[in-house]
Amino acid sequence: MKTSSCISLISVVFLLSFFSCKKNNASSNTIEPEITPEQIAQSSTELNNWFQEQFEIEKELSPMLCTYLGDKKNNDKWNDISQQAKDEALLRNKKRLQYLKDSISTETLNKATLLSYRLAIQQTENDISDDQYRLHNYPVNQMFGMHSRVPSFLINMHLIDSKKDAEAYVSRLKGVEKLFDQLITGLEIREKSGILPPKFIFPKVIDACKNIIKGKPFDTSNNESTLLADFSKKVKTLKLPEKEESTLIEMANKSLLNSVKPAYSKLIAVLETQETKANTDAGAWKLPNGEAFYNNALARTTTTNMTANDIHELGLKEVARIQSEMKAIKEKVKFEGDLNSFFKFMQDSKQFYYADSDKGREEYMEKAVHIIDSMKSRLDDLFLTKPKADIKVKQVEAFREKTAGLAFYQQPAMDGSRPGIYYANMYKIKSMSKFEMEALAYHEGIPGHHMQIAIAQELKDIPMFRKLGRYTAYTEGWGLYSEFIPKEMGFYNDPYSDFGRLSMELFRACRLVVDTGIHAKKWTREEGIKYYIDNTPTEEFDIIKMVERHVVMPSQATAYKIGMNKILELRENAKKQLGDKFDIREYHDVVLTNGAVPLNVLEKLVDEWIATKA
Repeated sequence: MKTSSCISLISVVFLLSFFSCKKNNASSNTIEPEITPEQIAQSSTELNNWFQEQFEIEKELSPMLCTYLGDKKNNDKWNDISQQAKDEALLRNKKRLQYLKDSISTETLNKATLLSYRLAIQQTENDISDDQYRLHNYPVNQMFGMHSRVPSFLINMHLIDSKKDAEAYVSRLKGVEKLFDQLITGLEIREKSGILPPKFIFPKVIDACKNIIKGKPFDTSNNESTLLADFSKKVKTLKLPEKEESTLIEMANKSLLNSVKPAYSKLIAVLETQETKANTDAGAWKLPNGEAFYNNALARTTTTNMTANDIHELGLKEVARIQSEMKAIKEKVKFEGDLNSFFKFMQDSKQFYYADSDKGREEYMEKAVHIIDSMKSRLDDLFLTKPKADIKVKQVEAFREKTAGLAFYQQPAMDGSRPGIYYANMYKIKSMSKFEMEALAYHEGIPGHHMQIAIAQELKDIPMFRKLGRYTAYTEGWGLYSEFIPKEMGFYNDPYSDFGRLSMELFRACRLVVDTGIHAKKWTREEGIKYYIDNTPTEEFDIIKMVERHVVMPSQATAYKIGMNKILELRENAKKQLGDKFDIREYHDVVLTNGAVPLNVLEKLVDEWIATKA
């Protein structure tokens, strides 16, 4: 969850290290032997091997990461989320940082490995520094948390290809109670430190928890619970002898009753008690040392030294610019009335929405698939490098659709066993307008997150921590940039669809204003909602969800616009310097084929590319 006007010490250290190598301790009169290509290759290989060893250590400690990556090792276990595990992680990071600083000679590294080294230094320093804010989050909230992650993880990630996999699923069901005991301990420690979510969060998460323990075997209804239905369906595909199948399903039933139900019941009781102690204050300013925490969060999210006020003012300017472009579309379609009246027209006209029915939802999903497929056919216009992993479009599952976002992307498995997934949320069909669906698909699917994340995962010659790295301003900046580039390609032919693109960009600009408003200027939840209502055509239902997202994820929503603006700025600078030599496909290769990087590092990479072509 997520600087002061001064650059932090960590940023200074990183910048100094980024533009200089370690100094040689020898006298200036000493002639140093020339470093040979063989030495560079050997040193780079050794450091990359070390990076892989460290990744394997973390992977071994994270059974859930193994499953995400398609590795079935330890697929009968959950992660250790105890405070002791966090203490041990901090110690590991301190030892790694000491090793990197004391044992690596940067002069002997090739270009790619040197970048990995510098990113590792920065990331590890940040992780160590950020440990002081270990408790400054809400691990159970309406957006995410173990209460919703457990069923989502089992349903979407835990594959059952054998009887052993099914038994591992049952073991994970048995382990939910211990996992939730650690979760509850963390909630109680936060409460003692004065860290409680705002009151309006509790009913949503309590309701979500209760939904997981509805149906068989938790009650006498005719419907199976979400988890039992998933397990039964997966086991039946194994075509096991009837006795083995029934034994497995009975084992799952017992684990659901003896571990899952008590775990959720205890969590619900704790949340109901905490709800009576919570207030309605929404901003990070209310947390211990809250101002410093939020400034730090902004620095991590944006990978810039922009202050909260800088970001707030940028948001106001961007809102005004985008609304001006929307007025031009309003005039183009000959709508009479002001912009707010046009917003209301777009909200109320049935022509812009699919029917609130199974058929309407099917039609939306069919159109979303068509949009993705149409863009697939044009990828050669934009990219030299394309991912091997495919992308599928899927409806958000019923058990989490009420609180999940409008749309999101799930990365493919590293081994190719699972495609990337663009999820569309059909819970409230009115929220999934026809005029925004193009931009939404481009952002979450292609050329957005799928191209970016799948390409990164498939890169050769870079360590795993870079393949899986996430810098929010880079990642979400690319997503928002990917809403814009189809316009340059001739998409958004319908002016209402182009209005939808601007509507989504406007929403991201408003995020700059509201996030900083809530967390730095002490706006209330209601003031945040009002700003969106007054300035966007977005449904109030979605506005409320967005504001409540701001509350539980301080700074995260500022990344989109700041990242997009930087990617566009770097592109325009490259065009200006290279003229006819500029190739959009080469530019995208520079942006995407190094994995996720901070924005200042991305700028250096683009400058280096320009220098090679100028």
